Amino acid sequence: MNRFKTSKYKNTTPKIPKKDDWIANVRGGSFSSQGKHIKSSCSLVAFNTDQAGGGMIGLSSVNAASDGKWIVTQISCHADLVTDLDFSPFDDYLLATCSADETVKLWRVCDLDQDQPNNAEVTLSTADGRLEIVLFHPVASGLLAVASARGVQVWDVTRDAALTGKHTPSDKKLRLFDPRAQPSAVQCVQGHQGNRDSRVLWVKDDNLLTTGFNQMRQQEVRLWDSRKLSSSLSSLSLATSNATLMPLFDPDSGLLIVSGNGESVIDCFEVNSSEPFLSQVSHCLTDVLTRGVALVPKLALDVSCCEVLRLMQLTDNFIVPISYQVPRKAGQDFHVDLYPDTVGHTPAMTAEDWWKGENKQVERVSLHPNKRPKPAAPSAQETKPKDHLPRDKSKEEASTSSSPLSTPSSSAAPSRSPSSTSGLSSSFLPSPSQSSRAIHSMLGSSSKFRHIQGAVLHRDTHITNLRGLHLTTPGECDGFCANGQCVAVPLAIAGGQIAVFELSQPGKLPDTTLPTIQNSVNVADFCWDPFDTHKLVVAGDDAKIRMWQIPKGGLTETLTEPERVLRGHTEKIYSIKFHPHASSLLASSSYDLTVRLWNLETGEEVKRLSGHQDQVCLSVYGKLLATVCKDGKVRLYDPRKSTLPVQEGPGPEGQRGARVVWVCDGKYLLVSGFDSRSERQLYLFSAESLASGSVASAPADVSPSTLIPFYDPDTSVLILTGKGDTRVYIYEIVPEAPYFMECSSFHSSEPHKGLCFLPKAECDVCDVEVARAIRLGKTTIEPVAFRVPRVKKEFFQDDVFPETAVWWEAALTAAAWLSGSNGQHRKISLRPKDMMPVSEAPKEAPVRKYLPSSVYLEEKTDEQKKEELLSAMVAKLGNREDPLPQESYEGVDEDEWDD
Repeated sequence: MNRFKTSKYKNTTPKIPKKDDWIANVRGGSFSSQGKHIKSSCSLVAFNTDQAGGGMIGLSSVNAASDGKWIVTQISCHADLVTDLDFSPFDDYLLATCSADETVKLWRVCDLDQDQPNNAEVTLSTADGRLEIVLFHPVASGLLAVASARGVQVWDVTRDAALTGKHTPSDKKLRLFDPRAQPSAVQCVQGHQGNRDSRVLWVKDDNLLTTGFNQMRQQEVRLWDSRKLSSSLSSLSLATSNATLMPLFDPDSGLLIVSGNGESVIDCFEVNSSEPFLSQVSHCLTDVLTRGVALVPKLALDVSCCEVLRLMQLTDNFIVPISYQVPRKAGQDFHVDLYPDTVGHTPAMTAEDWWKGENKQVERVSLHPNKRPKPAAPSAQETKPKDHLPRDKSKEEASTSSSPLSTPSSSAAPSRSPSSTSGLSSSFLPSPSQSSRAIHSMLGSSSKFRHIQGAVLHRDTHITNLRGLHLTTPGECDGFCANGQCVAVPLAIAGGQIAVFELSQPGKLPDTTLPTIQNSVNVADFCWDPFDTHKLVVAGDDAKIRMWQIPKGGLTETLTEPERVLRGHTEKIYSIKFHPHASSLLASSSYDLTVRLWNLETGEEVKRLSGHQDQVCLSVYGKLLATVCKDGKVRLYDPRKSTLPVQEGPGPEGQRGARVVWVCDGKYLLVSGFDSRSERQLYLFSAESLASGSVASAPADVSPSTLIPFYDPDTSVLILTGKGDTRVYIYEIVPEAPYFMECSSFHSSEPHKGLCFLPKAECDVCDVEVARAIRLGKTTIEPVAFRVPRVKKEFFQDDVFPETAVWWEAALTAAAWLSGSNGQHRKISLRPKDMMPVSEAPKEAPVRKYLPSSVYLEEKTDEQKKEELLSAMVAKLGNREDPLPQESYEGVDEDEWDD
């Protein structure tokens, strides 16, 4: 019977507040460490931040301030990256941090309206290499466990040396230790099969839960009996992903939270005592990528709205509070079954008692509003904080005005209205009375490409064993170039050599020397002719442009003589671009501060544009040419009318270079550059008014490489990445606010040289593939598909595949364009002949979806409830005017009755 017992958490729903109620001014970023990136006490939340200055952390309040605004402050903690942090379970204001600088520090932090400490209360020097994890003991005060790549140490914070240390080899095994009894492991068993990061934590009934990867590179969750580790009790495989799973467990409810670092999915499971050991409660899909998740302690929850869990999700720019609420009637009733007694704030013993062998449990307290204990703020009379942390008197007096724990305010606890479900897939449907416009205004703009997924194609399509790759091409160069048939990569060999590979011939390259193109000088930039898949144009350091014709089928011998050489620039060329419509028309920019247009058929320079004062990056669209210059200006040229710019406006403030691309049918210019703090930024300019500056901007992250943009005019999807990055940003660009609509990012396991996108005809439309790129790794060339998840894949998704321009065919010649013509590409449909468009698909009969009764009860007045209850009863009884069944029965005549 237990197997079919319904869980009280079955309909638990994650609720996300509107974006205005998120904690802003957060610089989350991606950190390469094993520890938590965010941790919460009942009063404060601490998190890693990538602000300049090394080992910094941020602090904010768990609950909103009285004016509805969140306060965020930073503390400079270590000389190197903060790898992990943890609040004491017995003191909301005692924070431990560890770092790559091999130290652990304990901080007496304050409420946010006070000055935070400049120095740590205690510093522990472990001398054990880079530290990865720090963790307070859940029962004993002043006791810390610290882990590094070499092993684990246990510290009493009042002593100068570790109590004990354990060596833990990195062999992917699960071990149990009794640190007070013996140095070796009590039990040891092989853990997850995948050779990637794993996590472990204790769950109910003395069981252990681990997360990792299986041999199929799928994320995996396993449950173990700590008394018998010979095999796991249960295992659950999730998605195929490179993201490390970060688990959190609430022992009171038995709910397990699992999220992937760099993913937008947060799953909730219930851990059961019998089969099924793991049952899914909810699947939450957020708008932003997770950098870390913290569980708010039970004493800070709002029991009045049946909140059983609260998460603090760390993202690149925000902390998002996510409230898990059981759909029950809210009010004055305290639901005892949802809120068993929880652990209090008083330690069960000291570190010394624990080391002597005592085993006690922390006293449990009630969460009932009338019985819930009120935590005492640190007072000036205290000689030591609750964790027996030695402090200097002057420091103690400076931190005596900590605020008492308050009940979460309404702004911190998300409401039960439909607006609180922004950014997730919920089992609750909007009220039938809501119009689509009202829903749109509540949820905000949403892109149909919001959940776009990038995936590296099968290894059979890769070119491997690539050796001698040139990794230091100039910033204005894309690093390599590809079209539908060939890919060209620069090699770190004298003479500016370029290797060319046919995409139709994947596999392992031979160890022998490959035939190449020899340019005699260092290569500055190169690109394929968009209308000739075997014509490669190369710009060199000698101010010359060389044209090469590659034999069909690939190089069979080394080429040393170009088909044509263009001469005219007086200094090094750093950027070349083909005209997207006219054949044989090339634009180039040089250190001689000119932009020149060339007719490749004649080899002549046809236009020379001036007006720049520094290095230039350019983009051609139709009759116009746009440039972004390191002198801080964005310029627009009409080359056939003037050699000087027709418009000019302020560009990115950063002096580290930028890229420009035309978007929204030529109405806007998208510039990826740097701001005044050298942080990567995206800017959108109106092509009609450059002088007024950017109309919108979007922050990216901190990195030295310029983001290289690719724009798909069919879908308005913008895809960006930098050389040496592991993340690919994706946006949908719209010609009105909010302009930038962020979509899911693609993350690669290793840094890449860059991405080059192929013609739309190379996409597999049957798999809803909207873009295909070639990814250049250190030794591999890999195709990457970007797909939009759809259910009815048997139909052609014509809403994401409009007729596409045949941009791999010329619309006119260079001579025709120079004479004033403006050709446009013809368009074709990508729909296969045997596929029906989804817009013409037969409509399915609507299936009535029933909501939990609690939803109706909470959203309607008493009168509405009575009316609906009465209507339901009448409908069940049927029409009362119909004859009753017995009225149709035939009786006997009156005279047949006996007197």
